[in-house]
Formats: sequence, C-alpha cells, structure tokens
Amino acid sequence: MERKLYTNTKAKASTRKLTTLAMLSAISVILGFTPLGIIPVPPVNATIMHIPVIIAAILEGPVIGAIMGLIFGILSIIRAITTGNILLPAILNPMVSVLPRILIGVGAYYAYKSLPIESDKIRVGISAAIGTAINTFGFLGMLYLLYAETAAVAFKVSVDAVGKAIVTIGVTHGIPEIIVAVIITVGVILALKKLRKN
Repeated sequence: MERKLYTNTKAKASTRKLTTLAMLSAISVILGFTPLGIIPVPPVNATIMHIPVIIAAILEGPVIGAIMGLIFGILSIIRAITTGNILLPAILNPMVSVLPRILIGVGAYYAYKSLPIESDKIRVGISAAIGTAINTFGFLGMLYLLYAETAAVAFKVSVDAVGKAIVTIGVTHGIPEIIVAVIITVGVILALKKLRKN
C-alpha cells in the first residue's frame, strides 16, 4: 500500500513537472517570437524571456530550470538569425547564448533553496534577482571574454573600451530587468503555490 502511494505520488510529481515545462516552454516561444519578450534597447536587447526559466526552477527544481534555460538559449539563437542581429557571430556560440541561460535555472533554484529567510516572498524575489543577474552578466561576460572585437563594432567603441561599455549596458539593462523579474516572478509563483494547495 505504501509503495503504491509512493508510486502514485511520484507519477503525479512527474506529470506536474512535465505540465509546467510544457506551459512555460509555450510562454517562452511566445515571448521569443513576439515583441512581448524582447525589448529593443540598442546596442543589445533587454528581455523578460528569462522569467519563465526562473519560475520553472523555483517551482520544479534545477533540472527543469536548466531545460527551460536551454530552450531560452536556443530561442535567442533562432531570433538572432531571423532578425539579423549585429552580434550574430557571438550569439551563434552556445557558450555565449546558451550556457548562461542554463545557469539561470540552476542559480535561481539553489539561491531559493539555500537562502536562510523565512519569508517565501523575499526568497523568491532574491532568487529572481540572482537569476536575472546571471542572465545579464553571464551573456555580457561571455561576450566580452570571447568576442570583444565583435562587441566593439556593435557598441561602436574601441576594443579597449568594451569592458566599460559592457558594465554600463549591464547596469542600464540589468537593473530594470531585475525589477520586472522580481515583480512578475513573486506574483506568479505565490499565486501558483496557492493554487496547488487548494
């Protein structure tokens, strides 16, 4: 009887994870291919596409979060190809466009689980901020390390000034992205957790 109950519980959890993954993947695709997910703020785009990754990670764990990050990374490559992004040579490299996005889910999950704070709302908010920072500075950091010359052309600065330009972009894009991510993530996760309890 206990084994059957355990099997049923495990099956329900797996079904829930797959349902969450499918739902958030669909949202990511919509965000990726409409103006809803990408806000063109030259020289790089601001985005809210990382938010489903953070939500998936906090609700369903680091593996689902990493899969969502992979989906985000692939969508960003497809979007760059179809829109002719000036940073296309860099974005085609998975080290720049995919790896940082996979790490969003992993980082957000472990931040959420390890924070010694009782308030779930605060833990979710901090985790959303950390996940967003991983996205912004992971992408820009890999861009700087691997494609400084490409970035210099895109940002219209000298190669020597790329580091400063990237920090400036990280701050000007990163802070608004963090604020939006915290607001949306906290609202969505608390609402979904409430629904799951009912």
